[in-house]
Amino acid sequence: MSMFENKFEKALWNTRFIVVIAVILSVISSITLFILGGWDIIQATIIHNPIFNNNISNNNELLFQIISSIDLFLIGIVLLIFGFGVYELFISEIDFAKGKFTDSTLKINNLDQLKNKIIKVIIIVLIVKFFEKVLKLSHNFTTPNDLLLFSVSILSICIGYYLINKK
Repeated sequence: MSMFENKFEKALWNTRFIVVIAVILSVISSITLFILGGWDIIQATIIHNPIFNNNISNNNELLFQIISSIDLFLIGIVLLIFGFGVYELFISEIDFAKGKFTDSTLKINNLDQLKNKIIKVIIIVLIVKFFEKVLKLSHNFTTPNDLLLFSVSILSICIGYYLINKK
């Protein structure tokens, strides 16, 4: 191997460190979403809670706000899994986690495993988003046909989730 080829390959190999930008920004974004989700839940339990606010007659708005916050947490989890996974795949295994979190969700061995973990969490986000939309539209359910379509849609989501998790 020539000296030029050796230096080129070393430089090429070191370009993998560019993913550190994605790792840092993913973790920062995740922390931000966790803080925003927590703040939204605190606000919802104070502002949209029928116990503290006499102008609210039912719990639907409180439930809607909390479910919206869960979306933020789930997306934060996706970003955290992505950040850890990219770091372990391209930079180095996280030494601190060795032996402590051997079967952890954050332990990534290959790109397919990272992709599958992210897809599963995104599907849960979509299910929560669906539930959020149904909750907002539930007052419009007036006919038995509406309830039948609602039931079929929930059944479809459950079957899809089962099929994705089936090994």
